[in-house]
Amino acid sequence: MGSLSNESFDQFLDSLKQAGVQISNEDELRERLAEAQRWRFAFATLAANGRPLGIRFQDSSSGVNQDDIQRTLARFQFPEVLHSTFAASLRADH
Repeated sequence: MGSLSNESFDQFLDSLKQAGVQISNEDELRERLAEAQRWRFAFATLAANGRPLGIRFQDSSSGVNQDDIQRTLARFQFPEVLHSTFAASLRADH
């Protein structure tokens, strides 16, 4: 249990989308995550600072399921601090 999940960023992004998260400029996000040696760190950075690149995470028209998002972040072993900052970014004015 000490090692990071070896599931892919594709699985992670698909899980977020299933939870109702809409991703702006998803192709750019996927390209950058594919290039990164540590995709989890790259995702956390882009989730916080991706706006200039057009990368944004928003509620889809059907709404997000916060419980599913939290489960996804936990499953992919993101730190707790990202859980709250990511949730807050979804509620922020876009």
